[in-house]
Amino acid sequence: MTHARAERAALCDLFDQLGPDAPTLCAGWTTYDLVAHLVLRERRLDANPGIALKPLAGYTASVQDGLKARHSFAELVRTAREPGGLYGLLPRLDEAVNTMEYLVHHEDVRRAQPSWEPRELPEDLDDYLWKRLNGMARLMLRKSPVGVVLHRLGGGVAIGGAKDGAKVEVTGMAAELLLFCFGRQAHARVDLSGDEGSIGRLMHASLGV
Repeated sequence: MTHARAERAALCDLFDQLGPDAPTLCAGWTTYDLVAHLVLRERRLDANPGIALKPLAGYTASVQDGLKARHSFAELVRTAREPGGLYGLLPRLDEAVNTMEYLVHHEDVRRAQPSWEPRELPEDLDDYLWKRLNGMARLMLRKSPVGVVLHRLGGGVAIGGAKDGAKVEVTGMAAELLLFCFGRQAHARVDLSGDEGSIGRLMHASLGV
């Protein structure tokens, strides 16, 4: 089983365990909203642009609400268990695109629940996440008002954010750094080093792709 399929299965198992009304780290979304988003993303390509483009977000939201109106939570979870669209036809594309997508959303659900703790990920998955993050750091940190130096525990450095001025050093495992750079700063288990003001500005910055 690929890492993308493993994260997908684990997230859907957690959906089934928690039900439709559990909180997530996605602002304003319950687990019902999140699974509808995942189904939309793979099976309603007409609504995909609004995920990233604000002028089209209204249409995307209406399609997502329509999925919830027409399908029960359990039905959407069953649909989400199998890759849809091109991801179902091209396993390599599923692995390349959905490993990070499903890992992040898996943690969005896990870390919104009480008493969560970080998972110990397989070494090859940690290496894969770092490789992808290393290539995407500048993009993900482009809105940071301060410079950022990412230090991966076990080796590896990536930089991003503002080119001039103060810098904040962020240290952690690859998955924790990935979550931090995806805008989950408050829920990533990382160590921060820098002046207090710069750390505060980074913690409240809008990060991600």
